[in-house]
Amino acid sequence: MIETTLRISVAETARLTVAERLNRGSSGNVSARCGNGFLVTPSGLASAGVQPDQVVRMAMDGTGTGELRPSSEWRIHRDIYAARPEINAVVHAHSPFAVSLACLRRDLPAFHYMIAVAGGKDIRCAGYATFGTQALSDHVLAALAGRRACLMANHGLVATGRTLALALALAVEVESLCEQYWRASLMGEPVLLNDAEMDEALAKFADYGLR
Repeated sequence: MIETTLRISVAETARLTVAERLNRGSSGNVSARCGNGFLVTPSGLASAGVQPDQVVRMAMDGTGTGELRPSSEWRIHRDIYAARPEINAVVHAHSPFAVSLACLRRDLPAFHYMIAVAGGKDIRCAGYATFGTQALSDHVLAALAGRRACLMANHGLVATGRTLALALALAVEVESLCEQYWRASLMGEPVLLNDAEMDEALAKFADYGLR
């Protein structure tokens, strides 16, 4: 995909995170792999209004081009692309139910078979570190090992995909799962699926549409 088209897609996805109630104001960020680097939304601008020419092109060494600064979380995006060649897009969100669970520093357990959409038997919560730091990126990368999404302690969620559409769809699904788990927990302790049941679900997700 040529850079101009990819810029349009990154900006559109950023706006969609607001439409999908994943982000408000300038929270969250979106990126896509582009050649030997990546395109990422700028720092401090409202996601609902991001335009293609405001998207920042970044090299893997952390240098950017253009007048705007990249998202403060550019390290997370850069490190995911460096470590996971199968991933071409990243969506980071401060969605309300994911943030609620992340503030409890809880992994999302196998309470529903759809947990498998993120690639494993649970969705981990990455350890806490100050936003924009290498330490936070390291925690996120560890939580994503063998997974396509994770929560971030006292922060939000990260979802990845082969395309921007898939990364956004996964972010929406993870937020929905967080809401379902939160609601079920109000009534008692959710019954968890066992390893055999999750193994079966994971096998079915091998060719599921959100891969």
